[in-house]
Amino acid sequence: MKPPVIIVEYNHRWPIMYEEEKAQVLSVIGGKILAIEHIGSTAVPGLGGKPIIDVMVGVRRLYIAKKCIEPLATIGYEYVPEYEVSIPDRRYFRKGPPERHRHLHMIELGSNFWESHILFRDYLRAHPETAQEYYELKKELAARFGSDSLGFTNAKTKFIESVVKKAQAKKSR
Repeated sequence: MKPPVIIVEYNHRWPIMYEEEKAQVLSVIGGKILAIEHIGSTAVPGLGGKPIIDVMVGVRRLYIAKKCIEPLATIGYEYVPEYEVSIPDRRYFRKGPPERHRHLHMIELGSNFWESHILFRDYLRAHPETAQEYYELKKELAARFGSDSLGFTNAKTKFIESVVKKAQAKKSR
């Protein structure tokens, strides 16, 4: 049985943990990537969420991911190709114990996936009230979906899309 989705309060160590992870990632694939960003709830000060550090790595083209599998494995990352079916514009790696404390998303720099994740993160950073609303939604959804992580993720989509639209509108002004 899958473990339940767990939402925790914000941890002030998350940015430090990201910086440590970033240094490790850069040490093994720094010459192959164009950018690296902290995304997800752990990237937003004050926002609680799943205790997983999400690292987004920007590359010129996705084929570069194949060249990164072995170097990333040396620092504990496992390549998970089965997620390419649902998100073909991303290459996904995970690291950690069964609850997977680190996720690495390899994306083409400047793609819609890249831009929407940056817009969402930055909007939540600039609007603590929206971040709090998102936190409350995630707690409610975690209680409702239990160990159904796909259901949990899908149920957040409408909220995330609405925030990205607000961020895009604000950016285009």
